[in-house]
Amino acid sequence: MPDVLYDVDGAVATITLNRPDRLNAMGGQLIPEALDAIERAAGDDAVRVVVLTGAGRGFCAGGDLTGGAGGGLEGPMPVETKIRHLREYMRSSQLLYEMPKITIAAVNGACAGAGLSWACACDLRYAADSAKFTTAFINAGLSGDFGGTWLLPRILGPAKARELYLLGDRFDAREALDLGFVSAIVPAEQLLDHVREVADKLLAKAPVALGRIKANLNDAEHVSFTEALDREADRHVRTSQTSDAAEAARAFVEKRPPTFTGR
Repeated sequence: MPDVLYDVDGAVATITLNRPDRLNAMGGQLIPEALDAIERAAGDDAVRVVVLTGAGRGFCAGGDLTGGAGGGLEGPMPVETKIRHLREYMRSSQLLYEMPKITIAAVNGACAGAGLSWACACDLRYAADSAKFTTAFINAGLSGDFGGTWLLPRILGPAKARELYLLGDRFDAREALDLGFVSAIVPAEQLLDHVREVADKLLAKAPVALGRIKANLNDAEHVSFTEALDREADRHVRTSQTSDAAEAARAFVEKRPPTFTGR
């Protein structure tokens, strides 16, 4: 079996991390296969929502330390080569965060280390009631990768993110909800059905507008207010010229649901 499963149902791509015996830790071929799957979803014009989840009892337990502290990068290669390989793998987080499609983490169990970073990179996060979370890195004597130290402060605020990274404490699904890290807690057996309902709601929205709203929200995290206003104005006017904007206006007047085409 591959370490990552890829399935498309309608306009929803589901990427399932598939090392359940290791709580989907990042060993074997999981990282390169996950990167391939995320790239595939990002490049498929027919896909509009991407769901990331895990097989079995885990979402992703982070690096597989049974292979050593390098998490798969512990061979005889020079340090600079390891850095290049890791940075390439970390494009997976960048794609989840930056692609104009909406990305959803369905956190079905253990979510730790770089697995937490992947969840952070998604636009929306939903947790099974059995989910457990931790930044984990400090407990492994590591400093962190896959973008979590950049993403988590933007989700929870810098003070709480520092606490979670520096102390490495675990928190459960209820605490994740209270912190605002996840949008809802769902019984484990209902998680994927719930996430599919969310995905279907997103599929009923205008695709171009969704992508540009995501871009505005991403920009707001690093540009000045003046630059954010400039980019908002540009995207808003360009979105107003789309067929979908015209359809939304017609549907409003005619008191019916709009039918969007992504144009």
